[in-house]
Amino acid sequence: MKKLFFTSLILFAFSTLAEAQQLKSPEGKFVMEFSLQNDGTPTYSLKYKNKEVVKTSKLGLELKNDKKSLLNDFTITDTKTATFDETWKPVWGEVDNIRNHYNELAVTLNQKSTDRQIVIRFRLFDDGLGFRYEFPSQKNLTYFVIKEERTQFAMTGDHTAFWIPGDYDTQEYDYTKSKLSEIRGLSEKAYTANVSQKSFSNTGVQTSLMLKTNDGIYINLHEAALIDYSCMHLNLDDKNMIFESWLTPDAKGDKGYMQAPSHSPWRTIMVSDDAREILASKMTLNLNEPSKIEDTSWIKPVKYVGVWWEMITGKSSWSYTNDFPTVQLGVTDFSKAKPNGTHGANNANVKKYIDFAAKNGFDAVLVEGWNEGWEDWFGHTKDYVFDFVTPYPDFDVKGLHEYAKSKGIKIIMHHETSGSVRNYERHMDKAYQFMKDNGYDAVKSGYVGDILPRGENHYDQWIVNHYQYAIEKAADYKIMVNAHEAVRPTGICRTYPNLIGNEAARGTEYQAFGGSKPNHVTVLPFTRLIGGPMDYTPGIFEMDLTKMNPDNKSHVNSTLANQLALYVTMYSPLQMAADTPENYNRFPDAFQFIKDVAVDWSESKYIEAEPGDFITVARKAKGTNNWFVGNVNGDNSRTSNIDFSFLEKGKKYTATLYADSKDAHYKTNPQAYTIKKMVVTNTSKLSQFSAPGGGYAISIIENK
Repeated sequence: MKKLFFTSLILFAFSTLAEAQQLKSPEGKFVMEFSLQNDGTPTYSLKYKNKEVVKTSKLGLELKNDKKSLLNDFTITDTKTATFDETWKPVWGEVDNIRNHYNELAVTLNQKSTDRQIVIRFRLFDDGLGFRYEFPSQKNLTYFVIKEERTQFAMTGDHTAFWIPGDYDTQEYDYTKSKLSEIRGLSEKAYTANVSQKSFSNTGVQTSLMLKTNDGIYINLHEAALIDYSCMHLNLDDKNMIFESWLTPDAKGDKGYMQAPSHSPWRTIMVSDDAREILASKMTLNLNEPSKIEDTSWIKPVKYVGVWWEMITGKSSWSYTNDFPTVQLGVTDFSKAKPNGTHGANNANVKKYIDFAAKNGFDAVLVEGWNEGWEDWFGHTKDYVFDFVTPYPDFDVKGLHEYAKSKGIKIIMHHETSGSVRNYERHMDKAYQFMKDNGYDAVKSGYVGDILPRGENHYDQWIVNHYQYAIEKAADYKIMVNAHEAVRPTGICRTYPNLIGNEAARGTEYQAFGGSKPNHVTVLPFTRLIGGPMDYTPGIFEMDLTKMNPDNKSHVNSTLANQLALYVTMYSPLQMAADTPENYNRFPDAFQFIKDVAVDWSESKYIEAEPGDFITVARKAKGTNNWFVGNVNGDNSRTSNIDFSFLEKGKKYTATLYADSKDAHYKTNPQAYTIKKMVVTNTSKLSQFSAPGGGYAISIIENK
């Protein structure tokens, strides 16, 4: 189904001093109003079910070395409206089909004193608003530099927010829940140490930002289709409760180098009085272009294990030797070095993981620390840090490839750049060809530490363009990408579905770095996952990390049942069973759920949801009639109440419930769980206890 038609429409809702255009969503729940103030400043406002959710907010851009900028003195020279309605099929996803239905208003503005034109394009869906700036080809606006984008989001009150501090280099923070007026006072405490970070304001926050009003309206602020532009943060005027866009600067302090014709990313506002609808929204994907990869048959969802958690916990090391305080690639002779005895990426250990993956039905094994250079890889702003093709002496690339192939297992490549993006681009073609020559179909890339060239930030325009270049170059080689420490996603996985995962948030690794808040996973789907799937790396079964490494005193703030539920609640086509084979072998009954759970879905039902408190999701495995349910719980115990009306009428299913025991607690008794089987139909109901930091998981298999 695809429909598109255009009309021309100008509605004079105000006096001649302020021309106004009104746009309604397809079902009429939203009304957006655009107008010019008396000085020609563009503004918009947004209502949801007749309630104002965004007050009159200014639009525009401040340009570098430009006295007038693109802020005011505009007149409306043209408006066009359109309605668009299509249904498209994602390569992978939460559902089989996605409807893309919106009404559009494109307003052409002319700046009288400069004779420059911009277009502000609004798309109003039944789940929210997207808008962007467009710069047509013209004589008086060709090349220009953005000093700051001045997009406002004027809130209607002192809302509750789930936020992380604004930062040019990392999103790896725990979320803080507070009133908007409290952000300033809490920002210093919210800003915890990271290996690369740069804050800009004590009222600055990052998107995707989740808000809740006092009268129960949920609002989400984000962006979509971040291409050739700087990542947007938000800075709060906490006297007037107005957020304003704050772009990430480059090494010179500039925030965007533009050449017309071009456009900004979409600025997005999702709104609902039902939190479940925020989670189910596909607006971010719909604001991105269709897939530019014609043949997508090589893009496959992946369930994997890896030589990783043992390194994260400190049991093993990435480096091969302790002999060298510093190494130079091509000069340092590792064949003469004494192995340190802790190197994780050795042939015997990797074969152990391959055997485990094959025995338990996994697709792949990730191996980190396989290549030369890890002895001094971090903290030295080292340019030529890795070459991405030279293995350590104890890692037999071809031999391990053949061994994995004989077991039906793929190996996932790891490309850590240490932030040296110029070095990575130098070696990218050779590295990707090396992958293809040796049977690697997917790469986990990393950008730990400060960016090189020095002074650039992880989220500025130049580096955003690098991430995009890596994705597109990988597509040329039919390689799937899972980027860590990169910019948070904005739905680009629709256009380039080989981007099957990102980190770009505080993942499971932080459970080994001091722990994360127990309700962290009840916030992430409302924030980070709005832009795309996260490689969260769930599945930790041993919460006391001193048992992995006596020197690591961290504790995983989750119950074991909660870890199982994450495979359903934290959607990703790339799911890792992150713990070690030894720990899974201790709990084979619970491990069965990880073996069974799907990674690609035809339907998804959000059953319960409240940010920071709980999420319950049911998903139907693609190509089957089997369902899986996950519930994750926050700080306090609760009873989850669900029904099974999503099941096919008239059929019976065997449900296996993996749940917290009554005495389970993320801190004091995390491995207390129960497993029981029951027959369910679409009329069945369940009341189930969830412990603090806990939850439950259910596999529902159709009876034949």
